Amino acid sequence: MAARAGRALVATGSPGCARLLELQEYQGVGELVRVTRAIEFSTSLRYWTSGLSDAENRERFGLEAERHGHNYRLEVTLRGDPDPVTGMVINLSELKDVLEREIMARFDHKDLNDDTPYFEKTPPTPENFAIVIHQLLVEALPADMLDRIRLHQDARLFVDVVEPLV
Repeated sequence: MAARAGRALVATGSPGCARLLELQEYQGVGELVRVTRAIEFSTSLRYWTSGLSDAENRERFGLEAERHGHNYRLEVTLRGDPDPVTGMVINLSELKDVLEREIMARFDHKDLNDDTPYFEKTPPTPENFAIVIHQLLVEALPADMLDRIRLHQDARLFVDVVEPLV
């Protein structure tokens, strides 16, 4: 851990004591910490724009215009100062509840085109899907806590949506 404001951390005694001194020194320093939670869920979808004909959609989106599915991995990163009492940026059970309500209940084993209202006018590309997820989480989490989301469509493709630092 880096020293702040010219204060050095003193490591004396057993490793456990050194850790205790670090924590005591740390409290109230105002370090920005990022914590990431990952979940996995499955959806079906097709890239489709309602204003285009079947032939135009197939020409524009190729095989992605056909109904298919993905097993997504979503990483949600929060930022903040750890609470001086709990040592946590957020209680992980609270984060789990938000992800269950906002992501799993809305999208897991659902068809993005037919079972959700988010893709009536835009295709559920990874970019568009990540933006929807990001907006849902911005509204559900405490203000300025969401740092970024990373949505993995598969092992080779992911999309990041990053909140600017305030």
